[in-house]
Amino acid sequence: MSVFHSNCNGLGRRDFLQVGFGAIGGVAFSDILALRAQAAQARGKTSPDQINCILVWLDGGPSHYETFDPKPTAPQDIRGEFKSIPTSVPGVHFCETMPLLAKSFKKFSVIRSICHKDPNHGGGNHYMMTGAPTPVPVGCGAFVSFHPSFGSMVSNERGVRGGLPAYMSLPNVSRSGGPNFLGAQHAPFVIGGDPNSKSFRVRDVAIPQDISEGRAVNRNVLRASLDNMKRITDKVAEDPTVGFDQFYQQGMELVTSTTAQAAFDLSKESEATRKMYGENDFGQRLLLARRLAEVGVSFSVAYWGGWDHHRGIFKTFKDGYAQKLDQGLNGLITDLDQRGMLDSTLVICLGEFGRTPKVNKDAGRDHWPGAMNVLMAGAGIPGGQIVGATDPKGYYASENIYSPEDFAVSLYTKLGINPHQVLHTNTGRPVQLVNGGKPIKELFA
Repeated sequence: MSVFHSNCNGLGRRDFLQVGFGAIGGVAFSDILALRAQAAQARGKTSPDQINCILVWLDGGPSHYETFDPKPTAPQDIRGEFKSIPTSVPGVHFCETMPLLAKSFKKFSVIRSICHKDPNHGGGNHYMMTGAPTPVPVGCGAFVSFHPSFGSMVSNERGVRGGLPAYMSLPNVSRSGGPNFLGAQHAPFVIGGDPNSKSFRVRDVAIPQDISEGRAVNRNVLRASLDNMKRITDKVAEDPTVGFDQFYQQGMELVTSTTAQAAFDLSKESEATRKMYGENDFGQRLLLARRLAEVGVSFSVAYWGGWDHHRGIFKTFKDGYAQKLDQGLNGLITDLDQRGMLDSTLVICLGEFGRTPKVNKDAGRDHWPGAMNVLMAGAGIPGGQIVGATDPKGYYASENIYSPEDFAVSLYTKLGINPHQVLHTNTGRPVQLVNGGKPIKELFA
């Protein structure tokens, strides 16, 4: 009889490697989750199905050189204009553009060895937002929906909790962030606008003005107005994203939820907390995402476009991109840690790929799926850890190489979802949630 050696995530590393996933060795995925939940409960930790996720999506593909994988000994046309700085972990360096995150590195891990082969925004976005490659080549400008996104799958598994949708996206939706065959009820609720503005107001989370307070108690009367409230703003033609005829009751619960009203009210936060995140649109979206996780929203995406730096990457970073990212992410991770929420919240920051090793003639970097960085924190992930490595010039992942499928398996497992389950389309066609893939073992150490 073997001894179960649990760790802070509820599953010992030795047991994790021996047991495996998807009934390898005769143990089913449900058994693993049960063991993890029991161990988590015994140690006062959060069970996987109660862990919420905040995914920070840097659309366009952020450079690994100018963030978490600098190459100070590489030639000038590869290392770029910035220097490297030491982190709080001896021997580990980040780019000088990330000073706050360098100091707080003991609270999160950085994976330097996830890579794939799709250099297009459409295909890369789909791969990293779903864990599935596109079955056909997809151009850079395409909105792609061949497979359900992570957020939609979480919504499918967990459903509405406390009147709040399981999946929200701020301020818009990634091109592959839709539900595909899961249906419109699992599309994200979109929170547009700038939370840093004094006039910020979440649309569709207030009863329409044309309905008096007295009539609002009658759900049948509300239906006509609720049907006119747009649930999602993305343009993915393949996804039925407006389906309020079926879901008007969910809309009613949302607009009448005192929990939702409170969660969206950033004025309840102290001035010090708002400043910690950064008094800008990105920082305040991260603060709002934290408030959503606090009230039980299972999956939030903080979307930030404009990371396709083919021109002037160094000037762009100096002009505010780097500072906003560094302060916002550091504020989010620090705040979650101080509130005791980091164990129950999975934080992820990534884009669709990295950038080319050589700086181009326009002082920019181009698409490069051969190497990228993914920051991950919370949900039992060890802090101060670099997972994998790239070669000395940053061209390719070279140690402990992982795929998008491995990333997807790890994400779903952290959230208590079987990554290898078989789904069925509305025509009955079977589709495996993640085709292959293995857990990134360092995230469960």
